[in-house]
Amino acid sequence: MNGTNDSLRTRRDLVQAATAILQPLTSCMTPGKARIYVGNGSAHYAEDVAGMECWSRALWALVPMLMGKCPEAEALWPLWQEGMIHGTDPGHEEYWGTIRDYDQRMVEMAVIGCGLCFVPEYFWNPLNESQRQHLYDWLNQINLYDMPKNNWRFFRILVNIGFLKNGMPVDEDRMREDMDLMESHYTADGWYFDYPTKRDYYTLWGFHFYSLLYAAVMDREDPERCVRIRERAALIAPRFACWFDREGRGLPYGRSLTYRFCQSSFWAAAAFAGVECRTPDIGQMKHLLLNNLRFWLNRPIFDRGGALTVGYGYPNLCAAEGYNAQGSPYWALKTFWILALPEEHAFWQAEEKEYLPPERFLDEQVRLLLTRDPENRQVVAYTVGNHAWEHMHEDEKYEKFAYSSQFAFSVAKEESALNRGAYDSMLAVRAEGRDLWHVRSGCEKYRLAEDRISFTWSPMNGVTIDTVIVPAGMWHVRRHVIRTDVTLEAAEGAFSVPRDWAGARPCDRIRTTTNAGEGYASAAGERGTSVIYGLEGYAKGEVIVTEPNTNLMEPRCVLPTLHSRLEPGEHKLLCAVYADAGNNLPDGIPEEVKKLAGTL
Repeated sequence: MNGTNDSLRTRRDLVQAATAILQPLTSCMTPGKARIYVGNGSAHYAEDVAGMECWSRALWALVPMLMGKCPEAEALWPLWQEGMIHGTDPGHEEYWGTIRDYDQRMVEMAVIGCGLCFVPEYFWNPLNESQRQHLYDWLNQINLYDMPKNNWRFFRILVNIGFLKNGMPVDEDRMREDMDLMESHYTADGWYFDYPTKRDYYTLWGFHFYSLLYAAVMDREDPERCVRIRERAALIAPRFACWFDREGRGLPYGRSLTYRFCQSSFWAAAAFAGVECRTPDIGQMKHLLLNNLRFWLNRPIFDRGGALTVGYGYPNLCAAEGYNAQGSPYWALKTFWILALPEEHAFWQAEEKEYLPPERFLDEQVRLLLTRDPENRQVVAYTVGNHAWEHMHEDEKYEKFAYSSQFAFSVAKEESALNRGAYDSMLAVRAEGRDLWHVRSGCEKYRLAEDRISFTWSPMNGVTIDTVIVPAGMWHVRRHVIRTDVTLEAAEGAFSVPRDWAGARPCDRIRTTTNAGEGYASAAGERGTSVIYGLEGYAKGEVIVTEPNTNLMEPRCVLPTLHSRLEPGEHKLLCAVYADAGNNLPDGIPEEVKKLAGTL
């Protein structure tokens, strides 16, 4: 599919794209059609569960296509119907099995519940009495076992709505309790937090997406709640729009980024549920969704057989979570929920219009100060941290000083060397002569303002750092006051930039020029420019060739870095960082940036 989707603009285009993604899965089905294996790899759950997961996640495109009367879905559905019948039959060799507390199969039940809600003519009506009982009994296990108090509760809610809509026994009190629990995660300004504290894409593709499906089907039974759900979606829409640049790229930030174009699933659910937004309006929502899809479907994210891979900008297991099996990326198909809307719907009839968010926006709920250049070529978000110590690479996913839609971020392979740590947008320190580098991993206190962020952190025992970061257009200034009981080595990274080759075709060739000297380091090329200037406290600059496959977007990168050596006592480090989406190397530091730095 890569390189063929610049014309992804109409409903018909999306139907063809969804079909092209689903079709390769048919050759990966087991004989009974109840599991799909697209490759080798593993997660914390067993391979048979992973096979069921991939089978199920394909339904996030197939169900809305059936709702939208797409002939392509009609042709594919018999395969999945056979799999559902066999997977829920305890007498069949491909039975999906008995679940237990906190079971991954609970996650995968949700879309079957959606099928029962929205297209019972495919999921329920054609089944005989025995098959119906098997389906009910298998799904009803979700009501018998414990599950986390986070977005997982929506999976039980959607299953029970499916029961309700088809006259099957359901505990309606428990369903209300689950929805009450989900609403208790609401904070303000449209933001929900996922247990225990996370505010990231899960607010959009979890809490909002599922609650909007609830609103679309439960208006009569629960009208007041459905009004709140739509109001909160309208509140967050202009805030979330700030995460996207003009190329269609969403901000690489947080966990589960292997779901890729699930980034735009919120816009699909909002349009489906009839959320009324002034900003962005329906044409702008259409552009945000389609532009994100166009970006992703032109990235090398599929293998040679057409299967989605684990990774982000390319296949890459380094940044994966423990719950990312080979079929997990198909959660991205939730964005195709927009295909439930017919051609005559206002979404498809609207003219696609670019949405230009403000150049600077402070979102205190998610602890981000979001900025962009006037042409919206790049989003840069500055964060005071959002750490919860529960997933892989949390420091990298939540604790960088800045996140860029142009450059993405890198994850450490190990902490014993700077090239393997790939510490872009971080200050890494280690005791002189010791092996391991340490970075920000939570804050003792922080402050967010319209023009800056500040925070106090301790990367290691005996070291405390007060940091202030001030954006200034495509620049930002960082000031660190470091109090240390030991002699430190310090390394301050800018953004990682792709090296001189990316991709398998000659037309993918890029040229990146690097330079470094006393107090500065730079990398400039067609895929972006990153520069860091030391203003106080740094000894030298270096462009580090980082370990391959550490950066989420590009497999081979270079990282402009400043170095310093700090004796025990108090020190000040001051630097200016430049990030541009093009090959525009600055001629030194602008006077206004120097003046700004002089105030810190």
